[in-house]
Amino acid sequence: MSDARLMQGNEAAAEGALAAGCRFYAGYPITPSSELMEHMAKRLPELGGAFIQMEDEIGSIAAVIGASWAGAKAMTATSGPGLSLMQENIGYAVMTEAPCVIVNVMRAGPCTGQATKPAAGDVMQVRWGSHGDYQIIALSPWSVQEMFDMSVRAFNLAETYRVPVFLLADEAVAHLREGCVIPASVPVVNRKKEPGKAPFGGEQVPPMPAFGEGEKVLVTGSTHDEWGYRKSADPNIQEQLIRRLSEKITANASAIVETESHWLDDADVLIVAYGIVARSSMKAVKVLREQGVKAGLLRLKTLWPFPEDAVRLAAEGKRLIIVPEMNLGQVALEVERVVRHDVVCVAGVRGEVLRPEPIIEAVNNNG
Repeated sequence: MSDARLMQGNEAAAEGALAAGCRFYAGYPITPSSELMEHMAKRLPELGGAFIQMEDEIGSIAAVIGASWAGAKAMTATSGPGLSLMQENIGYAVMTEAPCVIVNVMRAGPCTGQATKPAAGDVMQVRWGSHGDYQIIALSPWSVQEMFDMSVRAFNLAETYRVPVFLLADEAVAHLREGCVIPASVPVVNRKKEPGKAPFGGEQVPPMPAFGEGEKVLVTGSTHDEWGYRKSADPNIQEQLIRRLSEKITANASAIVETESHWLDDADVLIVAYGIVARSSMKAVKVLREQGVKAGLLRLKTLWPFPEDAVRLAAEGKRLIIVPEMNLGQVALEVERVVRHDVVCVAGVRGEVLRPEPIIEAVNNNG
């Protein structure tokens, strides 16, 4: 039976993780994600899981990767400064194909910045923060309900594609309190296990054994063959491995990417938004419609892989494209790259939620 509750976004993300089968959490407290960690510290022992407060964020993501290879569904949560510390090991998770979920609750930066204020400055950091060529998945919730739902989906995507998945929230959504329906059960994907098969090749997403199951498990961050043996001097194996790590995401982008459209059928003004700013954008579209402006909204529920096809389709025939976001234009540049059209960025970097009024003003000033 479904359970409707008044919840905070961070708490909803934790409950979503538990519903998806997460039984290991390692983390270090950092505003504005700390409530998620506190909730997991309380709930995991009740479900037979393990919670560890680590010495720092480097140890946290390392422990999560280790737990994943021990067979557990594992997660951590952090914010910008902590994410910076995790980047090398996120690359290790990509290279070793260790499924895990990282909740990054964005706050205003750079550096310590405004530790309790909302921003969306980590969009490019989650995509390109670790070195080398690779792909990740990042989901963007705009409500407490989506903090729950997307937490579930993040685990399912991580298990399906053996990749780190980000739940990329902002402080406003993470600290928002509103109704959340927790269903009696959710769809759950478990990793594929096929004894005797190579864990790092042979197919796009190979099966993943766990330590202690009798398989020959060799796990290295160096270039390796399909059985995990280091082959760091072999150019053919390097190319084959890197292309597969990338293509298992890009080739399945249509199954991963989710967007949501509002009033686009007759629109000649397109607003592209994500996270809490999409809620401000929805209000802006309603006001503009009342003013006689045919505006529509494309909400990006997935940020990485970037929803190129959806953005390109939504932009066709539009006289004006607006991208409001709580940074200086990180997604605006992606939209501009895809549509090959001038894009107006409405940038909010005051450490406050970007309100509808600047979006409305930008549309009217570019009429």
